[in-house]
Amino acid sequence: MKKIEAIVRPERVQAVVNSLEEVGIVGLNVTQVTGRGRQKGVTVHTGRGVETTQINMLPKAKIEIVVADGDVEKVVQAVIGAARTNSQGAVGDGKIFISAVQEAIRVSSGERGDAAI
Repeated sequence: MKKIEAIVRPERVQAVVNSLEEVGIVGLNVTQVTGRGRQKGVTVHTGRGVETTQINMLPKAKIEIVVADGDVEKVVQAVIGAARTNSQGAVGDGKIFISAVQEAIRVSSGERGDAAI
């Protein structure tokens, strides 16, 4: 099993959710977050001999999905296709992180592993 965390623009969340549903993925979590990446988000002002740094955090959404190993690529492609703001993508469109999940357990039934997701 793998956990896929996608950081995307807030206005692209519904498109990503719809795209995931089209490939059969319905279980997910969405969290509103703030952050910065290549957009830098850091502004340095120098005035009257004093340097001031301002960190501008940008609104983003984090989508978390746990899937069977065989579903990873279709999820990644669904997210990329829906999260991009144009055909080539743009700075700030987001990032995807994939990590291993050791175990998943469905609380209601006690099912484990792929059956729990």
